[in-house]
Amino acid sequence: MPVWSGFLTPVLEVLSDGDTWKKRDLHEAVADHLGLTAEQRAETLPSGQGRADNRVGWALSGLYRAQLIVKPARATFTITDAGRALLAVHPAGITEKILKAVPAYQDYVPVRQLNTVTEPIGDPDTPADPVEQIEAGVSRLHAEVAADLLTRLREQHPDFLEQSVLDVLVAMGYGGAEGRATRIGGTGDGGVDGVIDQDPLGLDRIYVQAKRYAADNTVGRPEIQAFVGALHGVGAARGVFITTSVFTSGAREYAQNIGTRIILIDGRRLAALMIRYGVAVQTRQTFTVVEVDEDYFE
Repeated sequence: MPVWSGFLTPVLEVLSDGDTWKKRDLHEAVADHLGLTAEQRAETLPSGQGRADNRVGWALSGLYRAQLIVKPARATFTITDAGRALLAVHPAGITEKILKAVPAYQDYVPVRQLNTVTEPIGDPDTPADPVEQIEAGVSRLHAEVAADLLTRLREQHPDFLEQSVLDVLVAMGYGGAEGRATRIGGTGDGGVDGVIDQDPLGLDRIYVQAKRYAADNTVGRPEIQAFVGALHGVGAARGVFITTSVFTSGAREYAQNIGTRIILIDGRRLAALMIRYGVAVQTRQTFTVVEVDEDYFE
């Protein structure tokens, strides 16, 4: 059975017919293309998932991140011109190294996050103990999910982001006893996209601004100054400015040194909060780690 990167080329070769493939049919076609035996197709992971299906899934995920394939609809895939071109340049096969060198892949997955995981998961020769390996694996998965969340948020209408950030704040415990949050974005919003109660009685409120920006479109000091002006316009003393990109050093310095309390949340932190508080994500699998109960033997 090939490792997951060994499925990269077969997936592209199957998709090279130009058709739009449903996920299940594509998995079967890739297995046929590789000539997997019945025994190989029957192999399962401890979780019960098919080993071949898992590896095809990882290959599809990597190819999608590199924009070598696209998803025209839910659970369907088709090859892109970039995918055809890479396949033509590497007729001997596409490796994980080649995939990660694709600019679109590097833009999609923050390198600084993935580089924090240097030890291969499950390698018996690694110096990390099993719990550390599990935690490293979870961190890597979360980094990829975070990148996926930001990509999807940037693809949505700005109204969607405004509602999403309010959902995150409510999940964090803001919104009072009733989880009260109101989206007020749109034309004529006065520079404020939402408002949320800070305490159970609604005696104090937090005003929110959300900016759906591309990764390379930073939020600078002028945008924060405009938000502060909007807060003064509604008599507010505190607010939260959230973006899918990053803040400049000037923006952060300004927010720290003014009397109005402004919290800045960039795309990386927003994605981390969505994962932590279960907004737009679902638990795929739960692992239980046990240790000997010393009290039982005393």
